[in-house]
Amino acid sequence: MKLPGNMQSMMKQAQQMQERLQAEIAQIKVEATAGGGMVTVKMDGQKQVLAVTIDPEVAGDVEMIQDLVVAACSEAFKKVEAETQKKMGGVLGGMGLPPGLF
Repeated sequence: MKLPGNMQSMMKQAQQMQERLQAEIAQIKVEATAGGGMVTVKMDGQKQVLAVTIDPEVAGDVEMIQDLVVAACSEAFKKVEAETQKKMGGVLGGMGLPPGLF
């Protein structure tokens, strides 16, 4: 099916914007801590945990470490979401879409 010229151009532009957005999101790297820095989690834009650092002082308390790792991962997830939304807002804002649509 052949789309009208203007619509075809808009679709191509949207595809290019999506590709650029995906590339920008792939570059996101965040770091979050819990327990005053006892546990640090590094996460990428695809929400993959890249690294977990645990302060040796808490190494003996397994339950506390588990709780801190969960808390740090949750915080890292929130940071990735915020960065992703910021990038999406910048890219989609140029399309003239109403606020809050994405």
